[in-house]
Amino acid sequence: MGIITIGREFGSGGRELGKRLADELGYAYYDKEIVAQIAKNSELDENYVEYALDGGMFRNFPIHFGRTFSYSPTLMANETKLLADQNKLMREIADKGNCIIIGRAADVILRDYTAFNLFVYADMDSKVKRCKEKGGEHEKLTDKELIRKIKKIDADRKRYHGLISEIPWGDKRGYHLCVNTSGREIKTIVPLVAAYYNLWKEEQK
Repeated sequence: MGIITIGREFGSGGRELGKRLADELGYAYYDKEIVAQIAKNSELDENYVEYALDGGMFRNFPIHFGRTFSYSPTLMANETKLLADQNKLMREIADKGNCIIIGRAADVILRDYTAFNLFVYADMDSKVKRCKEKGGEHEKLTDKELIRKIKKIDADRKRYHGLISEIPWGDKRGYHLCVNTSGREIKTIVPLVAAYYNLWKEEQK
């Protein structure tokens, strides 16, 4: 049974790396599927659920994830339940094995599992370039506006991760492998990451 969690800086290509790695290994891939399932189960708007679970509702509250979820009386019951639902769903996914989970502080939530924790990062120029190449709304932003957006999203991810872990988001101590994608095509990195992961997995036996 294999479980891989991927934390990533915005624009680093972590999502693409995760999808390609899942295809390479034949693993199930979970990203926005988690948000969609929770929204369906809770009968709430998917955009609201995504905002809440990405830390939008929880930036100033102490939250603790362990083997069980600790409810904070300072949080509204609805938002607290979303976090509990996410915790439960991610553990159900991990129990099935052979999966890759993107973001959502999965490295912390699944710390009781033997998961391989990966962090993907890049320099700012590479992140801006990658975002612009994706097109969509990023094409309409100036470099300055895009840098501001990247910094804000990464700051939110760092803050959210910090609420539930003593090890800072992106700190090498919390991961088995940190990958710098600056100036690299993601598809060229994937076989190397897969080989490293398979070596690590063999050592766990």
